Amino acid sequence: MDTVLLTCAPGPGLRRLADTVVAIASGPEVLTGSTRLKAGSATKAALNAITTAAMVRLGKAYDNLMVDMRPTNAKLRDRARRIVAAAAGVDRDQAARLLALAGDEVKTAIVMGRRGASAEEARARLAAAKGHVRRALRR
Repeated sequence: MDTVLLTCAPGPGLRRLADTVVAIASGPEVLTGSTRLKAGSATKAALNAITTAAMVRLGKAYDNLMVDMRPTNAKLRDRARRIVAAAAGVDRDQAARLLALAGDEVKTAIVMGRRGASAEEARARLAAAKGHVRRALRR
């Protein structure tokens, strides 16, 4: 496994500390002596970009929707219905039915709704696509 160093204090010798170095040149802080303003915001933005890209690459997102989620409470069940409705192009009642048939698997429900597939067929498509909804829809 590679190690990554994310820093807002670029300098010589950092490559000895990690396999990959992400050195952000954020410049001096507005308040001299503070280490949490500009550099902290730059670090947070970089980490958000890295983790978002990782989620997309791992197949946990479809378009701008986080689809690899478990609806384990009322708030998440509502979110899952909205995601399935948007991704599958169905209304919220149909999204709820798809989720029920899919055993609350958001990705499975989306493939079912987009392809008119059974839960078993949708799961098979997703397995063949290594969990990526877009790939499963193309198959």
